[in-house]
Amino acid sequence: MDNKDIKTQEKLTIDVAKDYLPANTTLPETATDSATHPSADIAMQSPNHPLAQAEQNPYPSRKISIGENEALKLAVVGHTNTGKTSLLRTLLRDMYFGEVKNAPATTRHVEKAMINDSQTGQGLVALYDTPGLEDASGLLDWLEDNTAARRDGVERLQQFLASAPAQDEFSQEAKVIRQLIASDMAVYVIDAREPVLGKYKDELTVLSWSAIPVMPVFNFTKGQDSNINEWQQMLARRNLHVSTRFDSVAFEFDDEIKLWQNLETMLIQPEIIKQLIERRKADWDDLYDDANIIIAHFLLNVAAFVETIHEEDDPLPTLQKMQEKVRQAERSMQDELLNLYKFYDNTVTTTPLELTEYRRDPFDKEVLASYGIRTTGGAAAGALIGLGIDVATLGTSLGLGTALGGLAGGLLSNTSAIADKISGVKRLHIDPATLTLLATRAMDLLTALRHRGHAATDSIMANQSLAPWSVDRLPSLLKKARGKPEWSSLNTGRQATVSAKQSHELRDEAAWQLSRQLRR
Repeated sequence: MDNKDIKTQEKLTIDVAKDYLPANTTLPETATDSATHPSADIAMQSPNHPLAQAEQNPYPSRKISIGENEALKLAVVGHTNTGKTSLLRTLLRDMYFGEVKNAPATTRHVEKAMINDSQTGQGLVALYDTPGLEDASGLLDWLEDNTAARRDGVERLQQFLASAPAQDEFSQEAKVIRQLIASDMAVYVIDAREPVLGKYKDELTVLSWSAIPVMPVFNFTKGQDSNINEWQQMLARRNLHVSTRFDSVAFEFDDEIKLWQNLETMLIQPEIIKQLIERRKADWDDLYDDANIIIAHFLLNVAAFVETIHEEDDPLPTLQKMQEKVRQAERSMQDELLNLYKFYDNTVTTTPLELTEYRRDPFDKEVLASYGIRTTGGAAAGALIGLGIDVATLGTSLGLGTALGGLAGGLLSNTSAIADKISGVKRLHIDPATLTLLATRAMDLLTALRHRGHAATDSIMANQSLAPWSVDRLPSLLKKARGKPEWSSLNTGRQATVSAKQSHELRDEAAWQLSRQLRR
């Protein structure tokens, strides 16, 4: 965080503190930040001191309803290294929010992020990432020793915030509490891998004094049922009966919706959460539609890719160029999917995200075998097994009668092939087996991204899903694309049979239809 951001955060801290002082109270002009401006212990101050006056006055009760067009202020709190920032990264679909590392007190200041309505721009939820609670047990001891038990929890916390320890040994806890009482509700992030310890019980005791709804959220839940059961028993004893699971690494969209739905039950007027849930569902569906259209366009692009060579030419140089173009097209499609889901993998070497499995050569026979895809005899004269190319020999060796028969039988894609036939040309297409592999791998990657939290740092592993169709049952739209070279950006120097506008419209329609077939 640069100096500008720090100053902004310092101003935010003072503004929040002002909100909870009496209306006629002014802070000393020399104060810049509650964390950096030490104040004397409240008991040692003059009764006329502003902070002493604040301690003596009751504070307004916390609301649990949200006004019209008002964003929900949601504090994310918890012990150090429970995954608060990781959870926020996944909720925000932002792998670069905050700082995540295996070290204590990674987050040193409160950081704010907004979830807006994607259609109207309205702010729906303001999320506040808070520092980790490091010594809640020590703070609880201080509160028990230095505040009156007959006062309510908010008053006791306010007395703490006005004290010297809040600027010194409990400064991190003070930042959390200050944001907590300025929020409408909070989620308490629990590392489900951790056993129930006394320090966590003390944290919940302190948090309960804030007088706002607090919902426990279990993070890193994979294989942690026994720990979660123990946690839930402890939470129930503290009247925290509403909790949820939300793994910031192994993401499930249904778990996110449950998180919002559970928060909804804790609000008197939950309209803003209802709006958020509706929008998040619609956006998630739209993402899936957009992803399938990206894949469909890629497959049509490859299927329509064609090169011609004379029957006496060495095909290998052309085949190698075709293969490289397909590899590049697949990587571009993968980057589109990554960017669509906000994983931003344009520079793999500088990010923790790697696509090693998805970058294996699609023309490698072992990759075909790993997905259970078998090659076939190919079109016309047969496939170049292992090269992923169908070769239709259209030269004079077949005879014009054979060419005409092939045209009638669908082997030759259009009437222009007759001219190719007479001139002795070979037409090269990507074979059905490779097209099937490309489709399977693209859909496999899409599934992986839909179940990947933005806090994940490991490589994306291929699931090697079942192919969406058998090699000998290529979708009719891909077969049609073979006769539409104008649909492929990979082709060079080929004359289109229709206008560019009409070609784009036809391809867009074909991509939409194919995307419907790809949905699982």
